[in-house]
Amino acid sequence: MADGEAQAEGQEAGNRPAGSAIDRARMAELVLAIAERRDRAAFAELFAVYAPRVKGYLMRLGSDGAQAEEVTQDVMLTLWRKADSFDRRLASVSTWVFTIARNRRIDRLRRERFPQIDADDPILAPAPPPSPDETIDQAQREERLRRAIAELPGEQADLLRRAFYGETSHRDLAAALGLPLGTVKSRLRLALARLRKAMDGEEGA
Repeated sequence: MADGEAQAEGQEAGNRPAGSAIDRARMAELVLAIAERRDRAAFAELFAVYAPRVKGYLMRLGSDGAQAEEVTQDVMLTLWRKADSFDRRLASVSTWVFTIARNRRIDRLRRERFPQIDADDPILAPAPPPSPDETIDQAQREERLRRAIAELPGEQADLLRRAFYGETSHRDLAAALGLPLGTVKSRLRLALARLRKAMDGEEGA
């Protein structure tokens, strides 16, 4: 039995009355009805049984509600489209459905971590080299920024450097400094407000 099937049926056994667990033979008949005659009523019954279980399974694996809902819809669409590939001699419908769910989740994680890159995308084209005037302006802005950061209270300056130059996430900053996440965010907001005021003052001088 697949992990998803075991979890779903185990949870159901503890939460629902005896006799209301998934009827494996009935589920297999419904899939066969879809495969043979595209039976929409059979699909609706399967959807009612499995969609909530698949969504709960995905959320237990770490997906948020929106992601779990999207993957669940994909899983059920796959069930409809590929019902004729199901073989009840090899696995139960639950095992088949939760295997599809696990694979779809893995596929989604891979796409999120390694998105496809279009080599012809204009955004990937190298930027033209800056003009001498732009280079001077940029250097002056960077120098004003360094002076403005140096004038901030020490803890705010340190947070800004870690967050923007060190590219550290707010959550990692909170963990490293032993501070609540909300405190880190509020201090950064205050530091940025002071920084903008200082930069605006210098540029208007």
